[in-house]
Amino acid sequence: MSDSKPALNVLGNPLETCSCDPMTGYFRDGKCNTTANDVGTHVVCAIVTEEFLNYSRSKGNDLITPIPQWDFPGLKPGDKWCLCISRWKQAEKAGMAPHVDLNATHELALKYVSLDLLKSYSID
Repeated sequence: MSDSKPALNVLGNPLETCSCDPMTGYFRDGKCNTTANDVGTHVVCAIVTEEFLNYSRSKGNDLITPIPQWDFPGLKPGDKWCLCISRWKQAEKAGMAPHVDLNATHELALKYVSLDLLKSYSID
């Protein structure tokens, strides 16, 4: 993303903060911003559920266990977190996708999933 223009969300508005507690985002700035170096494309602001956290752990991505050396507190149901679009899409196909905050989900998500699909999971 260019620094000259603000990042946009999937609704075409300025990208809002996803979470600062726990601090999330590829840049750990609270926003689901991204860059070409973000191989996971962490652009979906999700409100995680116990069901999703267990599903993600079963797929090899444990988001529950704290990792202090990475300043990762571990997530609990209800936390907002910038998820990889591929994991969210995989969870959606399995019926395990968490709800999303469209205002804090980066527009790049639309390269991978439709706005209608995201809206069907919207917290708004």
